[in-house]
Amino acid sequence: MSLEIPVEWRKFRYRGKSLEELMEMPMDELLNLLPARARRSLKRGFTEPQKKLIEKIMKARKLAEAGKKVVIKTHVRDLVILPYMVGLTFAVYNGKEYVTFTVTPEMIGHYLGEYSITTKKVEHGEPGLKATRSSLFVAMK
Repeated sequence: MSLEIPVEWRKFRYRGKSLEELMEMPMDELLNLLPARARRSLKRGFTEPQKKLIEKIMKARKLAEAGKKVVIKTHVRDLVILPYMVGLTFAVYNGKEYVTFTVTPEMIGHYLGEYSITTKKVEHGEPGLKATRSSLFVAMK
């Protein structure tokens, strides 16, 4: 027996609002829905690099509506993802390389940097793989 989930339940909602409602919503109302950290960040205004990135996003949005695929490369990691960014592809710098991802509705309210991880798990080699000079010696058992 499978459980049928109604279609309206599967539809994306952010704090009770659909994506279409979020897109049409004025910035003041949208700020009230965001978490405190993102709300404070946006109330303080945008920095110069963030303003440049927003201009790039607006241009890319127009190109995306025309049917072109655009990847926005940036070093700006502290910009909050807003509803008008949904569907765009970003390449965010993590200190070594650009990590590419497409923004989905579930990412609204998070920061760009959260999806471009800067550290990775350290996996040490085995003795004898020239990790250090002392590890060249492998004891005989």
